[in-house]
Order: sequence, then C-alpha cells, then structure tokens
Amino acid sequence: MTDKLEMANQLDIAFVRGAGDYMTLSVLGSFQFRAGDTAPALPSGSQRLLALLALRDRSVTRLMVAGTLWPDSTEQHASASLRSALTRLSGEARKAVDVADLDLNLASGVVVDIRKSKAFAHRLLEPHAPHLAPDETATAVASLSADLLPDWYEDWVLIETAEWRQLRLHALEAMAANLAAEGRWAEAISAAQAAIRGEPLRETSHAALIRVFLAEGNQTEALGQFQRYRTLLNDELNLEPTENISDLVTPLRRRSTDR
Repeated sequence: MTDKLEMANQLDIAFVRGAGDYMTLSVLGSFQFRAGDTAPALPSGSQRLLALLALRDRSVTRLMVAGTLWPDSTEQHASASLRSALTRLSGEARKAVDVADLDLNLASGVVVDIRKSKAFAHRLLEPHAPHLAPDETATAVASLSADLLPDWYEDWVLIETAEWRQLRLHALEAMAANLAAEGRWAEAISAAQAAIRGEPLRETSHAALIRVFLAEGNQTEALGQFQRYRTLLNDELNLEPTENISDLVTPLRRRSTDR
C-alpha cells in the first residue's frame, strides 16, 4: 500500500484543490497558477516571470531574469519591467516568489508540474524503471504528452520546449518497451502512439510501436506501420527510412514478396 501511495504521488501532476495555502504552478498544456482553490488573474509580465522561475530550478539573478524576459530593452528598462512584474504579483501570488537583493527564486512550497514530470521521465529511463499499475499508465502517458507552454514563442521558452520534447519522447518509448516486456500490449501501444503524436517524423517512436506489434505477434500491423511511416517520410522530407527500422520488418517484406 505504501508503494502504491508513493507512485500515486509521483504521478499526481494535477492541481491539488482545497489545500489552503498550497500553491501550484502549471506550464504544461497551458499556464496556470493556483493558490488553494483560487486562480488569481495575473498580467502577462507576471506570468512570464513565474514561468521562467518554474523552469529554473535554482536561484537566478535579477539581471538574468530581466535580460531574458525583455531582451530587446535596455538594461534600465528591463530592470524597470521586472520591478513592475514583481509589484503586480499581489496577494497569494506574491508568496510564490522569494525575493532577495540580487536573486529571485520560486518559493519552495510551490509545486510545479514540469518538475514532477521531468523527474518521472528520468525514472523511466533508469535501468530499473518504476512498475506502473494498470490504473496508473494512462496518467503517466498524459503527463508525458503535454506540450510545454504552447503558443509561447520566446527564445527562452523554445529552448526549454525542445529539451522537454526530447526527454518525454525518450521516456514514452522506454515506457512502451517496458510495458511490452510485461506483455501489456494495449498499454505499450498507447505509449508508443503518444510518442508518435509528439513527433510524427521521429523514427525511433515508430520503431518502438513496430517492436510492440512484432512482440504481440501482429505482423500485418507491424508491416503496415512501417509502410505508413515510409510514406510519411517520403512525402514530407523525400527521405527513406534508415536500416535501423527497415531491418525490423525486412523478413516480413521478404516473405510477402515471395508469396
């Protein structure tokens, strides 16, 4: 029972409601800050400040924050904009930031969804990945399928977005392999398909799905998935699949041709 509760806590990246002063910050799927049951409205500058601190799991200097959030402004104007963003963090939102003379940091009591999801993704990539109960797999796939701050196109966000995409796709592929090794075919297929949705042209994600089909004994599904990927790759990039994925289905294609 203890292990079950621990895993549930690891996978619980949703907002905790009715928790008094409990503060949560979401940057996956969309930006949202909550303090207990309330979600105070925040101006754009304050949202960007909280998001940046959420993605920096450490103290950062005021100068770095100002230069990152307002890169086209002079140092003086950027610093003034930062002071304004801090001032407009009113009420419970103000408690979310620890302010020092030179540094800023997200308060230790703020729970950030991206931090929990990253930690979980890294555990999936370890040699002894955590076992997922059937009722936990869907939550795990969902936590690794959410995009980071979609529709935010600033450079500092795009860098973090690319890093998160690579981590979560590798984790989904690893999850598919682990579930397939347990004979949990439907869940393994779901994880591999989530990786493909995250990056439709990613060869290793298609290969992960093909391996699940082959392990399950669905040769036609495996061959069909390869053909779909090959057509997509040709249409989009005028490229052929590499030998790494082609070799998975070469015996099937050879037998099909012989027949």
